[in-house]
Amino acid sequence: MRIKLRNIKRGGTVERTFQAGEKFSRAVLDHRQIQFMYQDGNDYHFMETESYEQFSLTGEKLDDAVNYLKDGLLLDRTTWEGETIGVELPVTVDLKVVETEPGFAGDTQSGARKPAKLETGLTIQVPIFVNEGDVLRVDTRTGEYQTRL
Repeated sequence: MRIKLRNIKRGGTVERTFQAGEKFSRAVLDHRQIQFMYQDGNDYHFMETESYEQFSLTGEKLDDAVNYLKDGLLLDRTTWEGETIGVELPVTVDLKVVETEPGFAGDTQSGARKPAKLETGLTIQVPIFVNEGDVLRVDTRTGEYQTRL
């Protein structure tokens, strides 16, 4: 049996061959709800909602999740032997538009889009009727606009 294995700590991938009857010890993963508190440079500070324990993760560890983090956001933390190996965002987040060009009445092209910068620094394509100050629902899996609230 040929299997691709990924090192959850370092991120590297390796292919290995195993016999059909070989046994493995199962990794025990812990999942807990956490709340994003604030950013300090490249460090992102969180708090576990049950124990109120505070900890921080670097932007490299969080990867693309940093584009959706705003104060008070609840997400899930996955740990192995006390070390964070990943965070899982909610499917959608509501973010405020801080910068976009105004849409004009003459812009009636079906599906017309324009860029909009959100409060987290993420820039996405939005319909032309979206204005600065609007709150948008964004899909965290694709990074796409879903609706205006």
